[in-house]
Amino acid sequence: MTVTEFRNWLLSGLNESAQYHQGPHGEPAHADGKPHSWWKVMCLTGVDYFSTLGYQPGIAALAAGVLSPIATLVLVLVTLLGALPVYRRVAADSPNGEGSIAMLVKLLSFWKGKLFVLVLLGFAATDFIITITLSAADATAHIDENPFLPDGFRGHEVIVTLLLVALLGAVFLKGFTEAIGIAVGLVGVYLALNVVVVGDGLWRVITHPQAVGDWTTALTTQHGNPLLVVGIALLVFPKLALGLSGFETGVAVMPHIKGDLPARIRGAKQLLTTAAGIMSVFLITSSLVTTVLIPQQEFEPGGEANGRALAYLAHQNLGSVFGTVYDVATIAILWFAGASAMAGLLNLVPRYLPKFGMAPSWARAVRPMVLVFTGTAFLITWIFEADVDAQGGAYATGVLVLITSAATAVTLSAHRRRQKGRRIAFAIIALIFAYTTIANVAERPDGVKIAACFIGGILLVSLLSRIYRAFELRVTHIDADEVTLGFLRECGRRQIRLVANEPDRRDAREYSDKIAQILADNDMADDRDVIFVEVTVTDASDFETELHVRGEVMHHRYRVLSLASSSVPSALAALLLWIRDTTHRRPHIYFEWTEGNPVANVVRYLIFGQGEVAPVTREILRRAEPDRQRRPHVHVG
Repeated sequence: MTVTEFRNWLLSGLNESAQYHQGPHGEPAHADGKPHSWWKVMCLTGVDYFSTLGYQPGIAALAAGVLSPIATLVLVLVTLLGALPVYRRVAADSPNGEGSIAMLVKLLSFWKGKLFVLVLLGFAATDFIITITLSAADATAHIDENPFLPDGFRGHEVIVTLLLVALLGAVFLKGFTEAIGIAVGLVGVYLALNVVVVGDGLWRVITHPQAVGDWTTALTTQHGNPLLVVGIALLVFPKLALGLSGFETGVAVMPHIKGDLPARIRGAKQLLTTAAGIMSVFLITSSLVTTVLIPQQEFEPGGEANGRALAYLAHQNLGSVFGTVYDVATIAILWFAGASAMAGLLNLVPRYLPKFGMAPSWARAVRPMVLVFTGTAFLITWIFEADVDAQGGAYATGVLVLITSAATAVTLSAHRRRQKGRRIAFAIIALIFAYTTIANVAERPDGVKIAACFIGGILLVSLLSRIYRAFELRVTHIDADEVTLGFLRECGRRQIRLVANEPDRRDAREYSDKIAQILADNDMADDRDVIFVEVTVTDASDFETELHVRGEVMHHRYRVLSLASSSVPSALAALLLWIRDTTHRRPHIYFEWTEGNPVANVVRYLIFGQGEVAPVTREILRRAEPDRQRRPHVHVG
């Protein structure tokens, strides 16, 4: 494969011109892969959600002891009555895969809105990246615990985890469709095996009433007061928060559900409801059988059921051969659990950072981002030495912050629509998740520290990228009214001369003084072909924008084009290129030099979209049009 072929393969799906600038002449890139049935996409998100059965019963037993089934019931109730309604609402209000972040960002504008998105993306990256590394590390732990594994392969957790992460990245480099196919097979096999293990466990519970009696005796002896039982179950609930993973990825991959917009929303709701229902049944039954049938000391660190309670039952009750088959399936789904996180990242991050100018344009392509995320997962695995427990706090923090933000978003959405009943219900759910998040952070502050590192990294990369891309053409579309087109036809017979004007009073004197100054500074003979251009800055924090050009005759004499944009130089450069392509004539534009410190003016441009307009406009044109003979003329006096 040649360098060019490799580059084309790597940037497949990214429009060639978009690698250099975003402009009105670019064609939209096509999404990778084809749409799929909702149940297939459910399997992709389900590899994360369902794989928690590999460790969730053990975590519940370790955190709650004999109260594990009751604490798990609380988790299920929060899932069905809290997280599920919230994300069904998110799916309806944000059906293009942006998730709850898009709902919240609408409430904030300018730079504070962008910074808010970056912080939430930091928590999302924490959730998704740690999902990849933690699941791979847990798969490695299951490999290490299998009795048939040769002793020579033990003790190499970091290397094995890195290999699993690399294999996951290779799947996504191959294509999204391949990932869907693997997910469907893994979920089907894994759930079938869990039906056998849990079903066998329930049969043993029913046929051995003494085991149930021992459990109920221990329950009543340790916790005689029913209200105290409920209170303790609520207190340990934050430790079980890993069982809530998968909802954010469920809405992030909505674009991959086939059908029109209403069909996609229905499919996403079916996906979320079906996954939550299946998982709720497994959570309750698995918690019951593991608590009743496994001695409590086996859940402790170093015990055979620590982090692998159902695998322990599979080996103990169904034999080593079946147990090994179960181990292989668990290892496979834990390894591939990162696929839902990878899919979520690939659908979420490119929707925001490149659009905000806070990532390179190649971040819109799938394969480069797969390499970036895989490399980040390598780094996290190496830092934490593939330790599952060390990453658990960060994972839970990312999950809970995203669910809390989603609950807050739907509460505000219901408030804006004056849906009083739903507003109160969603507000209660938001408070529950806020409590859970605060309790989790208080107990495991390392999760916030890791999330802060992700947030800091995203902020730094975003700032550097925004500076690096400051001179790109940032206009995606231009349209003009008939008055504007008439001005261009009239002047196009001779010369098209634009005068950049910062609107003030907009009276006759303002325009006459401006023309007199331009004529004097540039030694022009007359003003017959002069058209004023006035750009109003809207939200300077936006990177990409559309231009709607409106023409009018001011004071019965002066031709004026008005447009709004996030950046004056970018808007002017795009307008000049559009006029050139529309009229087939190279237009001229005339500026005044900006007064003040040049450095301060550059900072003004970066933050407020104004400042050194003339040189920045010329630089944008130079980068957008390498051929000097086709580049519009820029004059400064």
